[in-house]
Amino acid sequence: MTEPVTKISDSAQFAAATQVSRETLVRLNQYESLLKVWQPRINLVANATLADVWNRHFYDSAQLVPQLPGGGGKLVDLGSGGGFPGLVLAILLAESGNLGAEGGLMASQSGAGAWAVTLVESDSRKAAFLREVARQAGVAVEILSIRIENPETQAKLSKADVVTARALAPLSRLLHLAFPLFGSQTVGLFLKGQNAQAEVEAARAEWVFDASLLPSVTAADASIVVVRGLRRK
Repeated sequence: MTEPVTKISDSAQFAAATQVSRETLVRLNQYESLLKVWQPRINLVANATLADVWNRHFYDSAQLVPQLPGGGGKLVDLGSGGGFPGLVLAILLAESGNLGAEGGLMASQSGAGAWAVTLVESDSRKAAFLREVARQAGVAVEILSIRIENPETQAKLSKADVVTARALAPLSRLLHLAFPLFGSQTVGLFLKGQNAQAEVEAARAEWVFDASLLPSVTAADASIVVVRGLRRK
């Protein structure tokens, strides 16, 4: 990712930066409205970030789209919480064939294959929120309200083409959770903060993997950690 850090203040700026379709923008506006209604009852995001939804949550999630492999496939988001990045990605990818191809973060997915998105969130209240957003937005997404580390969860999920997560666990622990989903071609896309490099080095004590750190488009001290070839030492 080479894009400079960009501050997205509202839906118009998000649309200009990503070139999403009008239908996708309507869905994200519905998402924002529901987030603000549910937040007082369920701690979906940090209260301090609620006024910065388009940048801190929507755009932060959207930056993963250019890193997805071409041709579509199966994407599993671990510890989805309020839906970041998994549900945002599901909304963006629902109309990937109609996305603008004249620039922006979304251009690389124009004409891409279909994606099947699964969100794993053990908190039943948060899972209910995710289902309501998906229902109102009209987006097909599988939502599993079960713990990631349970064998039955792993049996249901099987292998994925892409595994995503944000603010779930340190990378070493995250790789333990994600490992059952990794096949030989699986890509892990993990949104991390200022300690990303240190987390990568710590994880190498237990795991063998190829990793690259891509600068975030939303925060100067944040990174996308891209993991391939994951295997136990």
